[in-house]
Amino acid sequence: MLHVVHHPDYRAPRPQRGTFRFDKYLLVMEALRASVRASGRAVTEHAPDPLAREWLDAVHCPDYVEQVLTVQVPLEKERRIGFPVTPQIASRVRHTCGGTWLAAKLALQHGYAANSAAGSHHALFDTGAGYCVFNDLAVAAHRLIAEGDAARILVVDLDVHQGDGTASLTALRDDIVTFSMHAEKNFPVRKARSNYDVPLPDGMEDGEYLAVLAEYLPRLLDEVRPDIVLYQAGVDPHEDDRLGRLKLTSEGLIARDKLVVTEARRRGVPVASALGGGYGVDQREVAARHARSMLAMATENRAHSAPLNARDRVGQAEVGQ
Repeated sequence: MLHVVHHPDYRAPRPQRGTFRFDKYLLVMEALRASVRASGRAVTEHAPDPLAREWLDAVHCPDYVEQVLTVQVPLEKERRIGFPVTPQIASRVRHTCGGTWLAAKLALQHGYAANSAAGSHHALFDTGAGYCVFNDLAVAAHRLIAEGDAARILVVDLDVHQGDGTASLTALRDDIVTFSMHAEKNFPVRKARSNYDVPLPDGMEDGEYLAVLAEYLPRLLDEVRPDIVLYQAGVDPHEDDRLGRLKLTSEGLIARDKLVVTEARRRGVPVASALGGGYGVDQREVAARHARSMLAMATENRAHSAPLNARDRVGQAEVGQ
C-alpha cells in the first residue's frame, strides 16, 4: 500500500513571470494512477489541510510569512524565488507544507508515505529562493517535535542541489540533523553548512554514487537514531535532467531510493518523502521518474516491515489537524 498526499492546489496556474512549470505535479499523479491501474497495486490518496500560520511563523520570519499570505512579496524576493507569489501560489505553499507534515504522520503509522510535492529545501528564514517559498521540511520537522510525535529527526536530502535552506533553518537545533549529498558545483553557489555534507564531483554515475551513499547513510542512522527520516527525494541527479550535473540512470535513482528506505526500515525508522527537484523538456518523463520513485519506496517498505520504534508507536494517534 502506498499512502500518498496530494491536493489540487499543488498545480497552481503558471504566473506571467518566471520559468517554473507547475504542471508536473498533476502529471506525477496521472503517472502514479496509470501505474496503479496497470499493476493492480493499492494506493490511498490523502488531501492535506493548509498548514496553520502558527507553524510557518515558528520557522520563518513572521513578516515574510505575512508578505506571502497577503501576496505582497517584494520584487527582489520574488526574483530570488523565481516566480511571483500569486494568491494561488500562496494557497499552494500552505497546502504543500501541510502535505509534508501529513506524510510524516502517515509514515509514523505505516512505515512510509509520500508527499507528491514540496521538498522546498532552498527557502530561508526571511525569503524564498530557488523555486521554494516556504521550507516544508524544516516546518514539518519543527511541528513533529513540538507536538511530541518525534524527539529526533534526520533530514536526508539527495536532491542534486544542496539543502541550504533546511541546513540554515535548523542549524541551532540538536534534535534536527541534516544530511545533504549533492553536486558540489551546482546551485546554490554559496553553500550552507549541513550537519553532514557530501559534495560530489560532476558526472558521477550509479555505482560510485550508491557506494558513497552506502558508506554514509547506515552509519548516520546508527549515530543519530532518529524517530523518523524526512527524505528529500529529488530526481534531478538523473543523467537527462537539465539542471543536474550528475549521471544517475533511472535504475540508479530507484536503487538510491530503495537504499534509503531499506536502511531506515531495518532499524524500525519510518520514512516520509517529499518530491523535490526534477527538470526536463519532457515533463511527463520527469513526472514518471517521481512516480516510479514513490512506488519503489512503498515496495521496499513492505519488504522490510520491521516494527516501528517505540516513539513512532506513540505517533500512531489519528492523523488530523
